[in-house]
Amino acid sequence: MSDIDPGQARPPRRVRVDLPGRAYDILIGAGLVDAAGSILAERLPDARLAIVTDETVAALHLDRLTASLDAAGIAHAVVTVPPGETSKSFRQLEHVVDAILAGRFERGDAVLAFGGGVVGDLAGFAAAIVRRGMRFVQMPTTLLAQVDSSVGGKTGINSPRGKNLVGAFHQPDLVLADTSVLDTLVPREFAAGYAEVVKYGLIDRPEFFDWLEWKRAPIFAGGPERAEAIAASCEAKAAVVIADEREAGERALLNLGHTFGHAIEAAVAFDPARLVHGEAVSIGMAQAHRFSARLGLCPGQDATRVEAHLKAAGLPTRLSEVPGAAIAREVLMAGIAQDKKVKRGRLTFILTRGIGRSFIAADVDAAQIDEFLAEELAG
Repeated sequence: MSDIDPGQARPPRRVRVDLPGRAYDILIGAGLVDAAGSILAERLPDARLAIVTDETVAALHLDRLTASLDAAGIAHAVVTVPPGETSKSFRQLEHVVDAILAGRFERGDAVLAFGGGVVGDLAGFAAAIVRRGMRFVQMPTTLLAQVDSSVGGKTGINSPRGKNLVGAFHQPDLVLADTSVLDTLVPREFAAGYAEVVKYGLIDRPEFFDWLEWKRAPIFAGGPERAEAIAASCEAKAAVVIADEREAGERALLNLGHTFGHAIEAAVAFDPARLVHGEAVSIGMAQAHRFSARLGLCPGQDATRVEAHLKAAGLPTRLSEVPGAAIAREVLMAGIAQDKKVKRGRLTFILTRGIGRSFIAADVDAAQIDEFLAEELAG
């Protein structure tokens, strides 16, 4: 059991995602797993819950969640999947969908994603397609999911041809981000989530990046700065989502580091022993700044500063830091060509003119990318 008494915990921070007709709250604070029953009974009255989780989260936290739901009289069933990126697959999607249907959950009931980004993406996609759309609640249990994948309505699974190529936009009804569960993350997973926190400063909030340079240590140590960083990240993402819900324009900025990063993940076959998502994004963000500097867009000292901060957080910034066999340039280029931002075969990257000055660069020369990757691999 948690040693946090929900009755004595600080009130959660609230971030509003004010989408027309589909607005929802993100609640951020300690003890929300234990308080989930009372919150959900008020927010989703009479809804039954199909809880989707993975084996790791279930062992650590599921008893607390179900006890809270039982105390509030909320009927629920649990669907468990294996941990890791391989669960974002057609096979596991079929498993989750079949369990929801077998449980006779109705459109007015809710799918509750209780886990990291993989669980959130998988469960959200199931919620989007079962009965042509069920209600959906996110309870992210990793830092990466709390600041990124649980917010904004992107759901989906991977294909052998690339990451996140099959999916749907399906906004949650509520996000409950319990900061106390982050204490159970291994340091590598927490650092991987921190890469996505840094991203918001690098997109268009240079003052947030400055603050992170000063506050990284207490964020990692679990001080009050942690909840502050999560709330600031959610506010940054919410602002972009409200402006461009379906990634027709500005929302593509949230993919800073992801075009390179997704290609790297695909190149290692999504093997978590070699690389996890946040680590790939860290390398990708460092590469986006180095490539921008190579083009004369970004000051070299900014690229160096970004790399230094990511390294200080224990994150990789170079392809040479990916363990295992060397990655072939041709494999990376093939992955980049499958990126979802590609339009009529033309490459689109998020580049930068400096820290907090990212922009969408359409029709990037593939030959320049190829030359840059050759240099990166040689170095």
